[in-house]
Amino acid sequence: MKFKTIAAATLAVATMLGMGACGSSAGAKDDKTITFWHNATAGDGKQYWEDMAKAFEKKTGVKVQIQAIQNEDFEGKLTTAMQDPASGPDVYMTLGGAKTKDMIDAGQAMDLTDKISDTVKKQMSSALESMSYDGKVYGVPVTVQPGGIWYSKDLFKQAGIDAVPTTFSELKTDVQKLRSAGKDAWPVGHWYYWLSMRECSPKAYAKGVNDKDFSDSCWVKAGDDLKDLLDANAFNEGFLTTTAQQGASSSAGLLANHKAAMELMGTWEPGVLKDLTPDKKPMADLGFFAFPTVDGALMGAVTGFSVNPEAPDAAVDFVNFMAEKSNQEKYATAFSTIPASAEAYDAVTDENLKAILEAMKKSDGMQLWMDTALGGNIGNALNSGVVNLLSGQGTSADIVKAMKDAAAKG
Repeated sequence: MKFKTIAAATLAVATMLGMGACGSSAGAKDDKTITFWHNATAGDGKQYWEDMAKAFEKKTGVKVQIQAIQNEDFEGKLTTAMQDPASGPDVYMTLGGAKTKDMIDAGQAMDLTDKISDTVKKQMSSALESMSYDGKVYGVPVTVQPGGIWYSKDLFKQAGIDAVPTTFSELKTDVQKLRSAGKDAWPVGHWYYWLSMRECSPKAYAKGVNDKDFSDSCWVKAGDDLKDLLDANAFNEGFLTTTAQQGASSSAGLLANHKAAMELMGTWEPGVLKDLTPDKKPMADLGFFAFPTVDGALMGAVTGFSVNPEAPDAAVDFVNFMAEKSNQEKYATAFSTIPASAEAYDAVTDENLKAILEAMKKSDGMQLWMDTALGGNIGNALNSGVVNLLSGQGTSADIVKAMKDAAAKG
């Protein structure tokens, strides 16, 4: 999945997927070989996909040629390769949101509606919504990655905070307590996205994301809420230039080293933090709470895989194989994440990920990250507007105007 950098602690591109191995970059030309593109290049994830490819070959006799591509290069290479589907991979990681819709409209993704297995339909029904467009399925999900607020239990306790906030008002009160205790509340991230979901009704939010209609006053109110947090001095010093995950001075590093008390981030956060703590071990006092207060849905990403329209039937068999319970359980373990399959949830052992699972069970579903759902032009305009607001060069109304102007250009 790909997250745009909008400021200091913007959600970085997560290497939650992928693996490596050599392989052809073009679609296979026979029924006994398929090509597979993803974006993870090292670690347990790399090994997971190699093992799964071997298991698929043993079961079906079909060889999987794997090509791992660095995350920052993935979109460009996939877009180029799929200009002619005959030269593209048979199975590839979806780009998500408007970008996936563009590929569907260009005839670069297979309609899997009548091809997915009963396991996918029954066990991945919630996550499958993010792989569906106009009532048709164009991918098989492998993981769900809702966002929320990760925090230091120790720093909350030191500031006299006995319970996590459940309303926006409580959140602002806790910011003041943390500031009084001498700690940054959090590094800034995709706050406008969440505040939009908080302020907009489900209908108004859907009109904005799906129809690009930002006429409802909730979009300006979300910016006003963000300005309130800025005025409360909630964010870390120099947040506009703070990196996301690189080193102790990054937004994740500030939390890992108790320099910040909380951070808005996705399910990969525990894995990132453990490499940034002083002892390189999991953050002992790490906690999680859902963004206060958003009724209904969560926000995050669903990572999945699509099939080239010109791929052989074996490619469809391969994405269905990904969804089998044992493979989803192994996936959850290898990537320290939440699987897309409900029957594999028991494989999640991390207490914080379990907390996210509980939040998921209480929600009505999950929205894609807002800039991903809106597509590049509007998403970039949104992110630039947010940066301008946070740097004192723009207003809440300017954010909405930027989105409207970008939408008008098509």
